Amino acid sequence: MTDNGAYCRSTCEGLAGLAVFSALKEDPLVHAFVELLEIAGRNRGSSALIPAWARFTAVFAGYAGREPFCRVLYRLALTDVNGFTLAAERGDLDQGGFLAALAANDLAALSRAAAFDFGRLVHLYAELFDGSGGAAFERIESEARLLMEAGGRADAGIAPCDWTPAAFAVFIQGNGAGDLSGHKMFCIADGKLHPAGNRDPVRLADLSGYVEERQVVISNTLRFMSARGKEAANMPAANLPQANNILLYGDRGCGKSATVKAVCNEYAERGLRLVELRKAELASLPAVTAMLAGRGLRFILFIDDLSFEAGDGDFMMLKAMLEGGIETTPPNVVIYATSNRRHLVREPRSDRPASSGDVRAFDTMQEQLSLADRFGITVIFSSPSQDEYLRIAEFIARKHGLLPENSGADQLQRFRENAVRWERWFNGRSPRTAVQFVEWLAGGDDFPWDSTAGQL
Repeated sequence: MTDNGAYCRSTCEGLAGLAVFSALKEDPLVHAFVELLEIAGRNRGSSALIPAWARFTAVFAGYAGREPFCRVLYRLALTDVNGFTLAAERGDLDQGGFLAALAANDLAALSRAAAFDFGRLVHLYAELFDGSGGAAFERIESEARLLMEAGGRADAGIAPCDWTPAAFAVFIQGNGAGDLSGHKMFCIADGKLHPAGNRDPVRLADLSGYVEERQVVISNTLRFMSARGKEAANMPAANLPQANNILLYGDRGCGKSATVKAVCNEYAERGLRLVELRKAELASLPAVTAMLAGRGLRFILFIDDLSFEAGDGDFMMLKAMLEGGIETTPPNVVIYATSNRRHLVREPRSDRPASSGDVRAFDTMQEQLSLADRFGITVIFSSPSQDEYLRIAEFIARKHGLLPENSGADQLQRFRENAVRWERWFNGRSPRTAVQFVEWLAGGDDFPWDSTAGQL
C-alpha cells in the first residue's frame, strides 16, 4: 500500500470508529466520504474510484453552498444530537469524565477528516491511472484542487475550526444542540420538532401600539429566561423565578400572535425558542413537553387561535396540563396561547342554566370557563380607537419609507383619510388592517374606491 493509500485508510478508520458522534456516519456526505476513502485505501482501481468520487462530489455540492469541506463537516458535528452535546446544552458536562473523553477522541478524528489533503488523493489517482486516465483523471484532478484550495488548508484564508470538547461545549450551551442551534421557531410533525420553513422575522421594533400589553408578555418572558440549564437544574423549585402561562385574548388582527413571535425573535440569542402546536395536535402535548423537558434551552409552546367546542376531549387534557393534573409543564416550558374568545370554549345558549336540562348546569358552565383561569396571566388586546389605528398606520408607513417624517399637512391628511376609508371598506380597525392598507399603498396610491382604479 502506498503512503497515499495508507493516509486515506487511516482517515477512514478514524471516521469508522466514531462513538459519541456515531450518527454522523449515516449522514450522506460523511457516508460518501468514508466510501471514497475506503476504496482509495484499498487501491481498488480506477473503475471503482471514479464513481466513488462522483458520488462524493455530488453530495458535497448539495451541502456546500460557499462553505468549504472543512466547514461543512464542522457544522455537521456542531449540530449533531448525542449524549455529549445534550449534556453541554444543559451545562452539566463533566469535562474530565468518560463522555468528554470519548467526545475528544471523536472530535480529533473528525478534525483530521476535515483537514483532509485532497492533493494526496490526486497523487493516489495518478498512481492508479498510471498516466492513462485521460479526461476522467483531469476532471478529478481539477475538482480535487478546487476542494483543496477552498477548504481544509490553513493558508486558504479560512479561520481554523476549534475541535476541542471545551470549545464545542461553550458553543452548544449558548446556542443549543442539533436544529436548535440554527433555528428559532419550530412546528410539530409526526411527534418531532421541525424547523419552521419560512420563519416570521418580526421584531418588537416592528410593532406599534399596545405598549402596556406587550410589556406584560416581555416581563414574563424575561423572568422565565432568568435561570436555565445547570443553574435551573440545581435551584430548588421554590427559588425558581415564577413565570406564568399567558393567554393573549382579544379582537382579531390586534397583534397577539405577532407579539409572541416578536418576543421569541428578540430573545432567541439568549436561549429562547418557540414551538408552535396547532389545535389538531393538542393530543400530543404531553409527549411534546416530555421531549423538551430534557433540553437546556427555554421554550415557548405557542398555541395560536385556541378555542374548543363543548365536549372536546383536548379541552380537559390542556386544562390538566396547565394546572391540576399529575403531569404538568416542565420548568423550561411555558405555554402562550392566543384566542378571540375570552373563555376559549364556545358556549351555546343551550348551555345556560336556565335553558339546559343539566341539573348541574352551573357546574358545567363553570368547568368550561375554568380553562382560561388556569393561564396565570390574561392579556387583552382590544380594537384600537381611530386615533390609535392611524398612529399605527403612520408608524408602519414611515418604517417602509412611504410617509416621510417631513410630510406636508396635505399629504398626511390624504394618508389618514385613505386609511380610515380602508378600514371602513374592509376589515375594521386593527393593526392587521393598518398593515394591509400600507401594503396596498406600497403598490401605488390608487385605491379600490377610486373610479379609475383597476382600469387597464
